[in-house]
Amino acid sequence: MKKFISYTLLVLIIIYSLFPFVWTVITALKPPEEVFSLPIKYFPSYISFENFSNVFIKRDFSKYIFNSFVVSFFSTVFTLILSFLFAFKLRYVSFKKAMHVQKILLVIAIIPPVLFVVPLFMLLKVFGLINNYIGLILSYTFLNFPFAVWMIYAGFSKIPKEIDYAGYIDGFSKISVLFRLLVPLSKPTISVVAILVFIFCWNEFLIALTIMPDEKMYTVPVAISMLSGVSIYEIPWGEINAAVVITTLPVILLIALFQKWIIEGLTSGSIKG
Repeated sequence: MKKFISYTLLVLIIIYSLFPFVWTVITALKPPEEVFSLPIKYFPSYISFENFSNVFIKRDFSKYIFNSFVVSFFSTVFTLILSFLFAFKLRYVSFKKAMHVQKILLVIAIIPPVLFVVPLFMLLKVFGLINNYIGLILSYTFLNFPFAVWMIYAGFSKIPKEIDYAGYIDGFSKISVLFRLLVPLSKPTISVVAILVFIFCWNEFLIALTIMPDEKMYTVPVAISMLSGVSIYEIPWGEINAAVVITTLPVILLIALFQKWIIEGLTSGSIKG
């Protein structure tokens, strides 16, 4: 009986969690005339890809996806590289000092990103980096750096320092030890960090809108929020839902591809021995 109740609750939670996305997919696949039909049609009378085609043909949504991909990819790469170097440096300081730095990074990491919007905008404006990929990439790297260091240092801490010393004996430089020994041994942790940073950059709205206000430079979340109909009173829900489905797929694909490493990274250290 307990198992039946547990499984029932689990199924209900899964349905509750998946319903918004499933409804988004259903709405995206409806013909435009059925999106606002009354009474509500819970399933389309036939599957239509008109909303998807409108997103790319009428809206040229591909350029927004390109913008988001460039910003998210390079922000993730720069965040990881800087975090590797900083976490590697922390590995060779005393435990007390490392924990002190970790506490500072954790405090910075929990500060809401919205508090950095104005300072970042003013700083980037001075350097002429508004409506520039570099400006948004640097902003996202700054915001994700504390969390990434905190996670990667935890991953490095599980690796015995004897491995480093063995590398030095074999003639490795510090950079070689980092990228040829520690990074490969920390793949699960790094995968988790990379995916979380990428998802943050892909989904972030306010900073992207502030730093990239030019329509040509919109990222996906900003572009979706700006979708409008032929008049200000019309909201193209079909196209909006199609755009949401399109932009959600890369995140789902990432998680599916790195599922093994994600689970390993999230559970590593939970069992000793």
